[in-house]
This record gives sequence, C-alpha cells and structure tokens, in this order.
Amino acid sequence: MKIEVKNLTKNFKDIEILNNINITFESGNIYGLIGKNGSGKSVFLKILCGFYYPTTGNILYDKKDIFKENNFPPNTRALIESPNFIPDLTGYQNLKLLADIENKINDNDILNAMEIVNIISEKDKKYSKYSLGMKQKLGLAQVIMENPNVMIFDEPLNGVEDDSAKKFRDYLIKNKKNKIIIIASHIKEDIEYLCDNVYKFNKGNLEKYEKEKFNKRN
Repeated sequence: MKIEVKNLTKNFKDIEILNNINITFESGNIYGLIGKNGSGKSVFLKILCGFYYPTTGNILYDKKDIFKENNFPPNTRALIESPNFIPDLTGYQNLKLLADIENKINDNDILNAMEIVNIISEKDKKYSKYSLGMKQKLGLAQVIMENPNVMIFDEPLNGVEDDSAKKFRDYLIKNKKNKIIIIASHIKEDIEYLCDNVYKFNKGNLEKYEKEKFNKRN
C-alpha cells in the first residue's frame, strides 16, 4: 500500500493553510506529524480522508487519485478531533451500528477492539454516560475494529490513562505490518515510542524531522 501526496496546496478563501506538500506513505510504517496548533496538521489529515478537497495537487492511493474518482480512500479509518456517537446507544451498540454498514466483521471483532482499548467493561453503558477518556477510547475502537489498511489519528490518546495508552501503542507497533498508520500528536511518547518517521508542519510547509530533536525539545 502506498499513499502519494503530490504538490498539495489548500486555501480557505485567501488564507493558505498548506503549501505545496509532497510526501509518500508506505505500508509497514508509523508516521508522526508534529507542529503547533494551526500549522495545518488537521486540515492535511482531513484531505487524506477525503473530507476536504485540495485547492491544487493530488493524492494517490495505490496510484488512484481519490478526488478525480470522487471516492473516499479505500479501506481507511480515521479519528480526527473529538469522536461523536449516538448518546442513547451503548458503546457496543454504536460500534455495531458502524460495523453493519459494510458487514465485514462479527461481534467478536467488535468486542476484541473494545478490549484492546480497555473499554470492554463499559460496553453496555450508554455513550451519554461516558467520560472524556472513554469517548476517546470508543473512537479508537471504531478505527481498529475492521482492521483497515490505513489508520489515521489526530491526537488519539488525549484524555486516555497511561496504562490504556501504552496498551494501544503496543497494539499499533505489533500490527503495523501491511498498514499505513499516521498520527498527529503533541504527546512525546506517541512520537518517541511509536513513529518510524516524523514530519513537522510549520506555517503550512512540511519538513522531515529527526525524532532526537523532538525529544530534546520536550
């Protein structure tokens, strides 16, 4: 699997958010994205998911341009910004509702995802009763439950306690083979422990970044 971002620019009216971004993501790697708030990380991730159209440039998933074909990226799941589910359904029911759209997995797969993110004990609790950390975990579970080829996360472990965060990081490392995993995070451990390659957004530009520099800065 390969994602190629070519000459990507994104403007909102007269404001340039991304400036001529070029990067290639390949299977078997975890990519970290860092940068200040407002540097373009979340906008970039939303374009990768097909939520925003680029102003100019192309994004190729295995040589297929998702915007020319007017399709969402294939076999891709994402958690960008705060997750949101149906308040009156339980955590499990919410995931089941999503799983039924493509009907690729069974009940055990859903429960296994909830176990990985340490939310299995709250599976029968209504989402409206979930804490901030529990909501975040349910969002993580919906990304991993169908075992997608591409997983995209924006600040995935905000509000998640240390034990659950470590368990999730270990899961990603163990299962990165044949997957592209992209993580935008301000958390040192996400970058230091997880990522094979790190890139920094700075005023809409993207540059390769050495993890050692990130460690010294923090």
